[in-house]
Amino acid sequence: MNHALVEKRRVSWRLFILVLSALIATLFLFFLLPHVSLAQTPATEAPSVTVSLGAGSSERFSVAIQILILLTVLSLAPAIFIMMSSFTRIIVVLSFMRQAFGTQQSPPNQVLIGLALFLTFLVMAPVWQQVNTEALQPYLDEKISQEDALDLAMSPVRNFMLRQVREKDLSLFVKLAKLPQPKNPSDLPIFTIIPAFMISELRTAFQIGFLVYLPFLVIDIVVASILMSMGMMMLPPVMISLPFKLILFVLADGWYLVVGSLVKGFA
Repeated sequence: MNHALVEKRRVSWRLFILVLSALIATLFLFFLLPHVSLAQTPATEAPSVTVSLGAGSSERFSVAIQILILLTVLSLAPAIFIMMSSFTRIIVVLSFMRQAFGTQQSPPNQVLIGLALFLTFLVMAPVWQQVNTEALQPYLDEKISQEDALDLAMSPVRNFMLRQVREKDLSLFVKLAKLPQPKNPSDLPIFTIIPAFMISELRTAFQIGFLVYLPFLVIDIVVASILMSMGMMMLPPVMISLPFKLILFVLADGWYLVVGSLVKGFA
């Protein structure tokens, strides 16, 4: 028994040393080969891409820097999508609804996220259409500069967030940022609007989650009281209440009510 254990440890150490050696060799080649290639290639032949940044101005970026910028934008895109759209409220409410059912993985996470994504597309479609019409298409037609296109693209998104945010939350982040009180909400910087919008969305989602939870909680209490009065202490109330929750949700057309309320809440 001890011999087998020692042999296993030896094999594990050998595999660990082999993987570590391969990793070191990969890192060595990764850092060595670019210097060798740069040493053999003249400076005038270094790969570069010309990117236009405005009316007549251009700068030369190396491929490595451009790839770094692209990866940074792609890594931040999901966070931007979650923070500046209706996705947060929708996914939180759907998660509350699944917990109210008492089911662990039904509907699955993939189904809830997919439904939340398509509902977000439905809610944000007018905003994105306005961004496309007022900012993207004029920029692609070279009618406006990049800075003007960015300002015009942020305006519909800013207005959408300001329609959903509470004034109390906005004033909180204005105080935290130590900014002077603006005359109009549109004068606020975007870094104060986004967190205020997110906590407002979370507050609204928790309110809707409470209303969704309430009828299912009543069913659980009634079923647990009946089981205790019958002396059936060992039977989990969730097993009995779950079919009643499902039939109540189906008879009340719950998906229609929940999804309709979520989408109409952003109107």
